[in-house]
Amino acid sequence: MTGTALLNPVASLEFPCDSTRLIRYNGPMSFAEFPEQEQVVQLLQRSLERGRLAHAYLFTGSDLGTLEAMARALAKTLNCPQPREGAPGAPLDSCDLCLSCRRIDDALHPDVHWLRPESKLRVITIDQLRELTEQVHLKPAEARFKVVVIVGADRLNLQAANAFLKTLEEPPPGSILILLSTAPQRILETILSRCLRLNFAGESRPQLDEAQTAWLTGFSQAAADEQNSLLSRYRLLGTLMARLAHTRAGIEKTLASRSPLERYEDLDPRLREKWEEELSASIEAEYRRQRTDLIAALHWWFRDVWIRTLAVPADLLCFPKLQKTAEVLANRVSSKEALENLQVLEQTQWLLHTNVQEALALEVGLLKLKL
Repeated sequence: MTGTALLNPVASLEFPCDSTRLIRYNGPMSFAEFPEQEQVVQLLQRSLERGRLAHAYLFTGSDLGTLEAMARALAKTLNCPQPREGAPGAPLDSCDLCLSCRRIDDALHPDVHWLRPESKLRVITIDQLRELTEQVHLKPAEARFKVVVIVGADRLNLQAANAFLKTLEEPPPGSILILLSTAPQRILETILSRCLRLNFAGESRPQLDEAQTAWLTGFSQAAADEQNSLLSRYRLLGTLMARLAHTRAGIEKTLASRSPLERYEDLDPRLREKWEEELSASIEAEYRRQRTDLIAALHWWFRDVWIRTLAVPADLLCFPKLQKTAEVLANRVSSKEALENLQVLEQTQWLLHTNVQEALALEVGLLKLKL
């Protein structure tokens, strides 16, 4: 792809996407940590090397966590004081170790701004956008580039989207705007046309950390030992609900520690109330994303069960270390029943995106599974 094409704001490029990455904000990640995204990383690195970055990017794909991680990696590379270089003075990747990189990872860098849906209606409001715009037009406090990441750009309400157009049309010098979306069809065409779109398409296998792997191992073993009794089903439900409770507690602790509420004591009551509402909304949004990933991991294991009912080679399994439990269950259910289990999990995932009560949706889903 030529340098001229890189500046085409309506360009749409497709790359393989890790749609079920479960590791969120709990570890540093540079471009080198995304071997499955080699093509898009190379594209960005060529742009960095030639000094031909677009002023606005739209990252699209099926998993918002992956898009956030890629945006964070780009922000670190742009502002790392000791990056890995290609041509002299041309950064290709961050060191992922310096103070700047660590502050970006912790969402504490003064020149890297994140905007998320934080209203009760789960939209990005014009008030949020105005506050962001004021920050963007200030000179960078210490970094080379001021970076703005809008998480869930499809959640900009109409007023906010229209207000954002002016910033897109006349971006401040030294600023890079990165929009993230899993539903780009909901974004105004006038915004789409002003961004260079990088589309992370497709799916790959989930990457679980040690604790997540241990939990899935325990759940799969319990499912394999299932005797089709009501009590054992509710034990499975209890295992899942306990994991979700642990997940929420971790998110609350992490996001609360980053909230300005932790840094300022004497606050105007109205400002305190506003920050408390924003924190609550952020916790709920992050919890929903991680819950979606947890159900997705279960879906992949039940897919392994279905594969074993078809006598497909084991090298196609997503979780080869859990092959034994998958085979135990595969010996008890038919291929049709295993496929129905996948459909049940898809339906459960869909219900959880509505206003249905979480415990009820999970209870109904687990009771429907053929075990």
